[in-house]
Amino acid sequence: MNKLMPPMRRTAVWVAVWIAGIGSVALAAPFAYVPNEKSGTISIIDTADDAVVGQVQAGESPRGIAVTADGRQLYVSIQPDSVAIIDIKERRVIGKIVTGQSPEAVYLSPDGRLVSVAGEESNDVSVIDVQTQRKLFSVKTAGKNPEHAVFSADGRSIYVGAEDGDIVEIIDVATRQVVKNLQVGKRPRGIAFSPDGKRAYIAAENANKIYVVDAAKQEVVTVIEGGTRTNNLAMHPSGARVYVSNGGDASVSVIDTATNQVTATIPVGKRPWGMALTPDGKKLYVANGRSDSVSVVDTEKNVKLRDIPVGLMPWGVAIR
Repeated sequence: MNKLMPPMRRTAVWVAVWIAGIGSVALAAPFAYVPNEKSGTISIIDTADDAVVGQVQAGESPRGIAVTADGRQLYVSIQPDSVAIIDIKERRVIGKIVTGQSPEAVYLSPDGRLVSVAGEESNDVSVIDVQTQRKLFSVKTAGKNPEHAVFSADGRSIYVGAEDGDIVEIIDVATRQVVKNLQVGKRPRGIAFSPDGKRAYIAAENANKIYVVDAAKQEVVTVIEGGTRTNNLAMHPSGARVYVSNGGDASVSVIDTATNQVTATIPVGKRPWGMALTPDGKKLYVANGRSDSVSVVDTEKNVKLRDIPVGLMPWGVAIR
């Protein structure tokens, strides 16, 4: 792909294709954005052919990443205390927002208006207004070293998992306060919600388990045995399956959400970490921190299609 042709052009617009005088409209394949912690870069992957088509210098140790709803900007956590705003078309950092110390995962709210950032060393969660590009507020957490702060499906709550602890704290976005603590296994990390918002899935790394939460009651209802060092989650758009990366097993487990049973285990690269699915749910992209690669998984056949070399220590994936 020509470097002068920005990926936003294909991610944010509909492309009209005219054949024999008859118009038809098709949406181009999305792009995957991968923060490489040790390289300080963002790799850009065209999901149409799984080729790296560019990279962006992000800053020191980029980790968490989110793409705005319009597909124009990336919000990327960088060290020691900021989120970098990257213009995708121009492929450069256009601003920085100071957050908590050692920011980790970054998430976009369902309505696209807010961004959450977990501050690992300051033990807090910062919430950013996308329109004004300013931090609205921060909330202190009881759990030490929070890594993931994920919006519920309705956007009213933020579920926060901390590395040093065994609770997930629930923040009420309106009141800006922690309203509930959920007891789970040790070292809770990745969190994913079902599309209907009824269930939350929480990976507890040191327990090697996934905790299923009734979001309305805010109670754990089921515990699923995972692989070794379960750490992150990605929910299929249909809600029928949730994918769990197993950092110690170099694999991804597939869980049937109707039965809460593991139905497949797929080998990927070393220390699989953050993951993301294409909007149609047909492919899963897995960042392999110790293989310096992204594994592409066919979700219909439950097989790895290929490994894509990226930068050093890829931390996660965002797709739009």
